[in-house]
Amino acid sequence: MSRASNPSGSNRPEEIVNRMMKDDAFSRWMGVSVLEVREGYCKITCPVSEQMLNGYRVTHGGILFSLADSALAFSAATYGRVSLAIDNSISFTKKSTAGDRLVAVSECINLTHKTGLFEVRVLNEKEDLLAVMKATVYRTGEEFDLQQS
Repeated sequence: MSRASNPSGSNRPEEIVNRMMKDDAFSRWMGVSVLEVREGYCKITCPVSEQMLNGYRVTHGGILFSLADSALAFSAATYGRVSLAIDNSISFTKKSTAGDRLVAVSECINLTHKTGLFEVRVLNEKEDLLAVMKATVYRTGEEFDLQQS
């Protein structure tokens, strides 16, 4: 497995994710909180509200996908380069409902100069597996700018 190093210092992954959260209105709408960040890894959480339920009164699959996608974006960015998802697939394993707390854990499986392969697991507060996403990101040549407004 190839991993890029982060020469800018150990707090840079947290700074990057904090900056991304500032500009991420959708993750904020979902109530996302960042629990843990390090290079190639991010753990986030959000509560399931009534507005997130589908017609069967279970959490809409798009919410689980969106939470996984946010965790993916944050973990991929921790290497310091703008990275965009080019392929995502998700498998749902168990339902959740209003009042549950979701946790998404994204981890880099393989990193090359141009791509990154990630696995994202979505769990509930009991640590039951709700979904698994496999995702590939394209790593642009653009460095992440913490000063950008």
